[in-house]
Amino acid sequence: MLKSIRILLSIAAHYDYEIWQMDFKTAFLNGHLEETIHMVQPEGFVVEGQEQKVCKLQSSSTPAVRWWSPRTAPYSSAPAVSQSRSSISSTPPFAPPSTAETFVLSPDDKFLFSSVYSRQIRVWDLFSFNCISYKANSIGLYLPLPLVSSLIAEAMEERPKLLILYATQTGNALDAAEQVAREADRRGCSVKLLSVDEYDAVSLPHESAVVFVVSTTGQGDTPDSMKGFWKILLQRNLVQNWLEGVHYAVFGLGDSGYQKYNFVAKKLDRRLSDLGAVAIVERGLGDDQHPSGYEAALDPWMTSLWDMLNKINPKFFSNGPDYIIPSKQSIGQPKFHITYHVMAKTNSQFSCNLDLKCTEMQIATARSMSAAKFSRDRNRPDCFLKLVKNQPLTKEDYGRDVRHFEFEFVSSVVEYEVGDNVEVLPGQDPALVDAFIQRCNLDPEAFITVHLVERENDLDAHANATAVPVKLKSFVSMTMDVASASPRRYFFEARTQYVMSYFATATHEKERLHYFASPEGRDDLYQYNQKERRTVLEVLEDFPSVQMPLEWLVQLVPPLKARAFSISSSPAAHPNQVHLTVNVVSWTTSFKRKRSGLCSTWLSKLDPKQCIYIPAWFNKGSLPPPPPSLPLILVGPGTGCAPFHGFVEERAIQSRTHETAPVIFFFGCQNEENDYLYRDFWLSHTQNGGVLSETKGGGFFVAFSRDQPQKVYVQHKMREHSHMVWSLLSEGAAVYVAGSSTKMPSDVLSAFEEIISKESGLPKESAVRWLRALERAGKYHVEAWS
Repeated sequence: MLKSIRILLSIAAHYDYEIWQMDFKTAFLNGHLEETIHMVQPEGFVVEGQEQKVCKLQSSSTPAVRWWSPRTAPYSSAPAVSQSRSSISSTPPFAPPSTAETFVLSPDDKFLFSSVYSRQIRVWDLFSFNCISYKANSIGLYLPLPLVSSLIAEAMEERPKLLILYATQTGNALDAAEQVAREADRRGCSVKLLSVDEYDAVSLPHESAVVFVVSTTGQGDTPDSMKGFWKILLQRNLVQNWLEGVHYAVFGLGDSGYQKYNFVAKKLDRRLSDLGAVAIVERGLGDDQHPSGYEAALDPWMTSLWDMLNKINPKFFSNGPDYIIPSKQSIGQPKFHITYHVMAKTNSQFSCNLDLKCTEMQIATARSMSAAKFSRDRNRPDCFLKLVKNQPLTKEDYGRDVRHFEFEFVSSVVEYEVGDNVEVLPGQDPALVDAFIQRCNLDPEAFITVHLVERENDLDAHANATAVPVKLKSFVSMTMDVASASPRRYFFEARTQYVMSYFATATHEKERLHYFASPEGRDDLYQYNQKERRTVLEVLEDFPSVQMPLEWLVQLVPPLKARAFSISSSPAAHPNQVHLTVNVVSWTTSFKRKRSGLCSTWLSKLDPKQCIYIPAWFNKGSLPPPPPSLPLILVGPGTGCAPFHGFVEERAIQSRTHETAPVIFFFGCQNEENDYLYRDFWLSHTQNGGVLSETKGGGFFVAFSRDQPQKVYVQHKMREHSHMVWSLLSEGAAVYVAGSSTKMPSDVLSAFEEIISKESGLPKESAVRWLRALERAGKYHVEAWS
């Protein structure tokens, strides 16, 4: 079987002896092309040109076909073609034109580039027109230049490519975007998939069609990866017809439990339309509250997208939007290649006793080879932290467990500010990692490197080509979430076949997996997988006949992600330390299965006496540090008090040397006896002229929601003290809200609207506009989490 084909084309008359080199894998061609061109099938041959030797196959003793470049030799003086096999004609199957241009296909090595058009051309672009045939025992073929020219003209005609841009915070938008890309690819549509931060927004007017898949975070916030892109779209110098001629589609991922449901998708849709782009289909809105999740909206939205895209430009789908390319009906090849290394040849650094530098290199190397699209500068941790205090904040027999953690910097000290976040890479239970490795029949002691399979125009294909091998167990434990995250839908489904069922050997398991991946079984799959939060390990144990190669596991197992926490300390109060306030997450599923959060549970079990170094990354949060002269209204029920613990610490230190503005804080919890977080700390700052004291114009107000028959929340306490709230707002105070992302932020916003309307005498609509102006002025901040 030929591994690849090189095409060489020399043209004298028009292109001054240009050489074309093209390459493609024979898998694209095998059995799917019409036989319309005569094939020349010698066992081997040598093609020579006037100025260079082009290629040599097998051995020079086999019959040779010789041709000469037209640069200096006219056709009449070209040597005769000699063949020793009677089945092959002694002359070419056609007479070349008078200029003796030649087009030869022959098995050789890689790459393609057209110096004529200054761009790449895939051989597949030629073969996809069904004009060239292929046989397994074929060595070369000749094509007349007129035919080649017409084929190249067709191939070089601007074939539309569907650009898919995604903006994700937790990975769901990436999963949805990949699903859109797979479905387009199955239909023969050329696709380019990028994160919005990998794409230059200035190039948007030059695109013919763009699909956006975007999530909404917090209270209507854009994902971090989209902030730069969105800033460009909002530039005032962009004219209304800036995107004229561009067709677009938007699919959003959100949660209808939030006040600003799918806000990012909605505002992106409006902005693209305002700039002159034309919507292909009405925007799709995926809802995490739906029994089937966002996929309930995605599937029908994609069906409409293909139909409308085909009407706009049929060239997107050469055989129509309903035709599935036969070669796309298998699971295809995995995106990653695993190389195993012999211990003796492995860099000795990974057999050393693990110190910080070695651990740091292991993490950076493993993450650089991970299927997750980490930014290159995010592979290596900013620092390592060592736990020095693990203190429960809630009563021991209370149903919830909230803890105060204190960490010291043990590598380099990272400068941070109040309001910042820190991401912690959690450790996985070694017993569960071992169980996963054993279940998948992997060698934990093997040393591996993981490489992306090279693809056309893939600039990252060689990014980890020189990666240092890591131990397989280390790679799994540092990059693959095997015992916490639920598998993606693609774990069950790939194109029209299904990855798990493809590798299942038991008939009943195949049938169940096929059902899960079918439209009829979508809801049951959602209940089985996402709702019950089954882990990868649990799913594999439920289907014991499935034996999936490591290449597919690397591609499909959810990546191990660092968990973000609001910092609850002031660096001025605690130099060389960072503090966190963490709710240890646990819950029971609808089928009474006990679940727990990976990172919070892991942290809660750490003993300060253990010498465990925790990789950490520091980020700017949604709560900018306020200057001492700015009055503050803080609202933070539950663990939402975490960033404000740091705010109060910092303001207390500032008050020693500066005049500071008043601070009022509304805190909420269930019971005074059970979960009154940092009680002594808050009360100490309400006394003796403290930051929260009345003498300083401040205040501290607590809502105990379960200590009386009628539930009382922070918004109720705000209304009780509406005069003080309005007084500070009138003085230019900034509002900071932190905590649960369910109803709390919207309830607090409504309370502010009522307070402003009541105290100012303005109608409700004016109060709403007043708050919007406050937000635009950078004085209304929300940091919420689920």
